[in-house]
Amino acid sequence: MEGSPRDQDRVFDSTNLIVYLYNWRLPLIVVSLIAGILAAIFSGPKFIDPLFESTVTVFPSTTNSLSKALLPQKFASRGQDILEFGKEEEAEQLLQILNTDEIRDSIIRKYNLMDHYHVDASGKYAKTELYKTFSSNISFRRTEFMSVEISVLDTDPDTAAFIANDIVVLLDMVKNRIQRERANQGLKIIQGEYFGLRKEVKSLEDSLTLLRYKGVHDYETQSSVLNEQLATALIEGKSNAVKTIERKLDTLAKYGGTYVSLRDDLSYMKEEVVKLKTAYDQAKVDVSQSLPATFPVNNAYPAEKKKYPIRWLVVALSMLGSFTATLISILIWDTIRSSRKKA
Repeated sequence: MEGSPRDQDRVFDSTNLIVYLYNWRLPLIVVSLIAGILAAIFSGPKFIDPLFESTVTVFPSTTNSLSKALLPQKFASRGQDILEFGKEEEAEQLLQILNTDEIRDSIIRKYNLMDHYHVDASGKYAKTELYKTFSSNISFRRTEFMSVEISVLDTDPDTAAFIANDIVVLLDMVKNRIQRERANQGLKIIQGEYFGLRKEVKSLEDSLTLLRYKGVHDYETQSSVLNEQLATALIEGKSNAVKTIERKLDTLAKYGGTYVSLRDDLSYMKEEVVKLKTAYDQAKVDVSQSLPATFPVNNAYPAEKKKYPIRWLVVALSMLGSFTATLISILIWDTIRSSRKKA
């Protein structure tokens, strides 16, 4: 063979590697060139669909409750800052939501990815193949700056950009839906407590009204005034006035304790009603209104250059692999041939 070593009977010595490669230069170069040409041909758009990448970066928010962020808080010095970026915990929460079936299935339905990815819908493992392709083309990761990066690969650059932007929209929708469901449960509880307490307050007010009709308006003040009037009437010897005052005092003695108890309970319950009214209003705001769950840094746009395959890299790796495989084959063949001659 042209380019074979001069000393074919000598076992290969690693110290003569450069000379050995030079002697076998022709097959090594020819095979590498052929592999590079084939790689360049088969990595072209006729054989491999190019993939374009669109990326969206979002920061998580720290605000979970709109009412706590915007409405005055009675027992807190300040509410949450709706402009503050979230930290690691919030970023991990976003990643968990991004990997939910709801977002994945919504994207699959909207863009008909079963057909778009050329998955046979009648196949035995159609869904498994579809989900696997989805995961390989659409990825989410947390960056070192505590943001979340959404990357989408697709053969159509416009579709890749649309999917990336829609995922951000779905991310807000899913997180707000989860929080709204919990807020609805809280609203039902607060609503029941609030209106139940209002009924109790109304019942106490009605009871106090009945006592006022009986002449008990302010137990402490009336008792003090009537006792002074009774003493004056007794001193002045006004028997009729004494009897009238004594009847009033009897009424106070009969209903005064009940009046004081109802009055104090009513005062306490009104304070509780005010607190529940605040919580009820906040719960209604949380149910009816919502804030975005993220701060989008950028919108995805159609890529002008393909992301995959990188043609020069495919060619380079193919040539390197072919060169290595050819060299190993030559070494094995040369070693076997030399051993046979010695034998």
